[in-house]
Amino acid sequence: MPQQILDNLNIDALNPMQLACIEASKTKGDIIILSPTGSGKTLAFLIPILESLTEKNTEVKALVVVPSRELALQIEQVWKQMNTGYKVSCCYGGHAMRVEKNNLSQAPALLIGTPGRIAHHIRNNNFNPSFVNTLVLDEFDKSLELGFQDEMGFIISNLNHLQKRVLTSATDLKKIPGFTGIRNPKKLDFLQKLSPTKNTLKLKSLRTEGSDKLHLLFELICHLQGKPCLIFCNHRDAVDRISALLKYKGVAHGVFHGGMNQEERERALIKFRNGSFAVLISTDLASRGLDIPEIEAVVHYQLPVVPDVFTHRNGRTARMNAEGTAWLLFSGEDTMPAYIDEVPEHVILSQKATLPPKASWQTLYFSVGKKDKVNKMDIVGMLLQKGGLAKEELGLVEVLDFASFAAIHSDKIVSLLAAVEAEKIKGKKVKMEIAR
Repeated sequence: MPQQILDNLNIDALNPMQLACIEASKTKGDIIILSPTGSGKTLAFLIPILESLTEKNTEVKALVVVPSRELALQIEQVWKQMNTGYKVSCCYGGHAMRVEKNNLSQAPALLIGTPGRIAHHIRNNNFNPSFVNTLVLDEFDKSLELGFQDEMGFIISNLNHLQKRVLTSATDLKKIPGFTGIRNPKKLDFLQKLSPTKNTLKLKSLRTEGSDKLHLLFELICHLQGKPCLIFCNHRDAVDRISALLKYKGVAHGVFHGGMNQEERERALIKFRNGSFAVLISTDLASRGLDIPEIEAVVHYQLPVVPDVFTHRNGRTARMNAEGTAWLLFSGEDTMPAYIDEVPEHVILSQKATLPPKASWQTLYFSVGKKDKVNKMDIVGMLLQKGGLAKEELGLVEVLDFASFAAIHSDKIVSLLAAVEAEKIKGKKVKMEIAR
């Protein structure tokens, strides 16, 4: 593999799991990759895909099927950062169908998508599945949990010339469904080798005497004092209750669950990534496959019923040997689940709850994106030159298909908006406002 690929990704060297996957991919046969969240599975299957491509690719050669839109976009972003020179397309629910159909009219070498959307494009002959020789089912077990069996079975039944199947998961797969077509796969199990150790992932618990844990959670958020944290709930109504309390208390935060539309979820993740708020409240939709930064604390406001979900939630912190804390919140009647074999450190918080500091960043929205031929440097250049920002006053910039977002230092965003109100980007008048 060219060193340039690693340089493009700012990686010094591949880890043992990635090297093992690349080596296994050189031989015939199917592969199962078991490795924790955050250990680099995406790169482990993308590098062999790259090495399998030839210069003249006029059809889809590799297909990656994922359970969520967010995971699809994350994989697409890694491929683009690799700067392979090969076209990639991404298909998922909520994305404009006309855009996807147009992208597929000149077939990408790599196609990434959710089961329902990929099945739709096959049914409508928007790409020819007969040329696909590599299939990756990423976070395979999650796809089955979400009920994608029929769509996945349909997709695989149309891949008539598959040479290799790759299944990935962050939890052990008890049984592989027959529709996958996998026979005698090579199993690469790095779950124990790469899982967070007790030294890197700390378990801590809080308990309240009554049945309502809302105030206990608020005290914990105050205790964390602005450190990035991801709060997990089992149900959307709990997410909404917590959000209502934090809004009343004046704590900046975001929410993320399946009841929101794609644009709302996208904005929540962007603002969490760029530091516009440090608290994200979510259902298990955010437990894996999301492109979010290293977070210092995972909070289990409600503990999951099954151990696999507990593992995936905790995988959002203490990733690849970084340190992190998982907080477990108990009411008076709650008991420790049998699947937790480590005794958490019980913590008693100070009774005096001091609000976390205000976020140093706010997010600026732009009404243009990639489809308008706008790139990151166009936005950065305009903000620095026309807006008069210093480099340290500009944070993360993200360019999507039809919109862009930039983190601006909080005390500069109002004056910046006044300075660039009449500016154009690529000769186009642009709507700019603080993202809601």
